[in-house]
Amino acid sequence: MKNQITTSYKQAERFAEITKTFLITGNVQRARKCLALAERLFATGSSETKNAISNVYVFSVSTFMELRHCSIANLFPKSLKAEYLKQINATSV
Repeated sequence: MKNQITTSYKQAERFAEITKTFLITGNVQRARKCLALAERLFATGSSETKNAISNVYVFSVSTFMELRHCSIANLFPKSLKAEYLKQINATSV
């Protein structure tokens, strides 16, 4: 299997890329479904999965959305939005 993704971090990275592609192409419905799935994985996954969603997926998607001036508040589900707020508050000076 040449396209096999081996770690949850690589999977989260790929999932973030898919979500960003939907946003770029204007397919907001599909992007919302991806975000909802990430929310479910964050709520029910193992600690490794939760860390991957928080540190890779949320960071990647939120950075992309900020650079493109998209409203994160309208798209991110509750738990992912809370993780995003934790990240920006942790990095503030």
